[in-house]
Amino acid sequence: MRFSLVRSYPWVVATLLALVATLVLESSGATGPARWLATGFGTAVVLYTAVGMVRDLLRGHWGIDILAVTAIGATLLVGEYLAALVVCLMLTGGEALEDYAAGRAKRSLTSLLERAPQVAHRLDPDGGTQDVPLEEVGVGDRLLVRPAEVVPVDGVLIPGGDGAGVEADFDESSLTGESLPVTRRSGDRVLSGALNGQQAVVLQATARPADSQYARILSLVREASESRAPMVRLADRYAVPFTLVAYLIGGIAWWTSQDPVRLAEVLVVATPCPLLIAAPVAFLGGMSRAAKNGVIVKSGGVIETLGTVRTAAFDKTGTLTYGHPELLEVRPARTADGGAGLSAPELLRLAGSAEQYSVHVLADSIRSAAEDRGLELITTSDAREEATNGVTAVLDGRRVIVGKSAYVRDHTTGLVPAELSPGESAVYVGVDGVFAGTLILSDRLRANAPATLAELDRLGVEHRMMLTGDAEATARHIAAQAGITDVEAGLLPEDKVRLVRQARPGPVMMVGDGVNDAPVLAVADVGVAMGARGSTAASETADVVIIRDDISRAAVAVSVGRRTLRVAKESIWAGIALSLVLMLIAATGVIPAIVGALFQEAVDVVAIANSLRAMRAGRHEIKDFGSLRDDSAEARAEIAVS
Repeated sequence: MRFSLVRSYPWVVATLLALVATLVLESSGATGPARWLATGFGTAVVLYTAVGMVRDLLRGHWGIDILAVTAIGATLLVGEYLAALVVCLMLTGGEALEDYAAGRAKRSLTSLLERAPQVAHRLDPDGGTQDVPLEEVGVGDRLLVRPAEVVPVDGVLIPGGDGAGVEADFDESSLTGESLPVTRRSGDRVLSGALNGQQAVVLQATARPADSQYARILSLVREASESRAPMVRLADRYAVPFTLVAYLIGGIAWWTSQDPVRLAEVLVVATPCPLLIAAPVAFLGGMSRAAKNGVIVKSGGVIETLGTVRTAAFDKTGTLTYGHPELLEVRPARTADGGAGLSAPELLRLAGSAEQYSVHVLADSIRSAAEDRGLELITTSDAREEATNGVTAVLDGRRVIVGKSAYVRDHTTGLVPAELSPGESAVYVGVDGVFAGTLILSDRLRANAPATLAELDRLGVEHRMMLTGDAEATARHIAAQAGITDVEAGLLPEDKVRLVRQARPGPVMMVGDGVNDAPVLAVADVGVAMGARGSTAASETADVVIIRDDISRAAVAVSVGRRTLRVAKESIWAGIALSLVLMLIAATGVIPAIVGALFQEAVDVVAIANSLRAMRAGRHEIKDFGSLRDDSAEARAEIAVS
């Protein structure tokens, strides 16, 4: 532990040793050697810090360490060498103090990483159990999960050795935020990262470890926990004026008293640790609190931007709606001579077969509807998808096109637009260049979407809009239910990118879940991906990933951002205010330099302690994020399969 401290913070250890040695020499009457030791060490700290300041200046960053460096130099010149060493301790110990506070703030993030399983218990064909490294688990392997163990990979719960059905409880709070255990039965999917209950169960792996849900979450958490909060960005706004005010007060004190010691006494209490440390600690605390509520924020800079968001844009399908539309009707088209075309089952079979090769959310619904009706789907090696438009596949010698009306019309003849009721969507089908029919689907608004939009309004997100590739009538129907008046429908990915760039007032937050949302999530000031079942592309390009399928977490992210930014600014201003008071008092000569240095250390502790408040809810913030939770049957079904 001792050696680890020395390796991690050599300047802190060296400063402590120099301070102790100086005090020992001073107490023994060796004032001269004590002065020379302190002066030599203080000069070394000044030179070392000055090199870093010059590098920062060359990169265009104004470093406020100049105050600390000036304070050390001034105290050494006027003979206050003990005060100089205390300032050195403040300067070198700032990083260690920040790391300690950051460790507390990141506890919720790192707890996920610490509980990640490293070994799986694989069952042999003869019934034996073998412990293997997690990376050796393959799809189809049968794994034993003992009581109170974390599920290592995504899998399906399988019956016991006697073929009897199995029922087991799992704690999925680290994945979904749901505090109550959930019950899974034979054949149900169990997500990696869930904590097994009180009985041993057997799972059949359905994904490799790297492709499992928990691995995706861990990757996001690791990225977030390793990010550095934007120390300079927020501090820069205050650094120059604070530095100038400190020099002004110190200069006036020296001029009026004709005593250079007054300048040193003022500069000692003006050291800038609150500016350097308060904001990063608050941002890390906000990231930790967001993680507790199912929201992974990838950096402190994102938390800062979330705190100022004024426009929120939402995708429709899978974001504001549940994203699993139900097939309401199959409408085969008649032939050109008025005769009967394909039968409804055959039309659905061809559409479902083609949709096997699409990642669009409607494709899942069509494919599932065909399978639920017992239709045997056709496979092919000749299929391609045009993102957001449709898919083309050659099935048993027939060229099948499934997608939007414009896409199908461009490749077929005789297309007839479907008559739709509000909230319905149409998927068009063409076979061998001729319009073959329409599939009518409907997707429901999430039960907590209106409450989420209302909460965003309360938080100060004054402009809310929907950007969707869906039809105008369907988009406006869903938007009206959600309480959104600004609707843009029939959009391609590039249209969404253009509209988000043009959206005012900024900053702009975009919430989406699909592959086609990845470009717009990347260009938004804050991209929020519904990552519980959304695409990997969306999660990778987003700044924020919601790890449970719950739209209300978007409001949670903004609420935490607002609270965190407020706490960071309060901490900075508290540090500045206390420093100004101490500077004015020090200018009168009442506070000796050594006492002033100790006072400034107390100011640092106050600023950091206040920053850690970002880990708790504020007075005007949502106290119980569960009040926005979606407890509908659809939401429970989403959690079960996501």
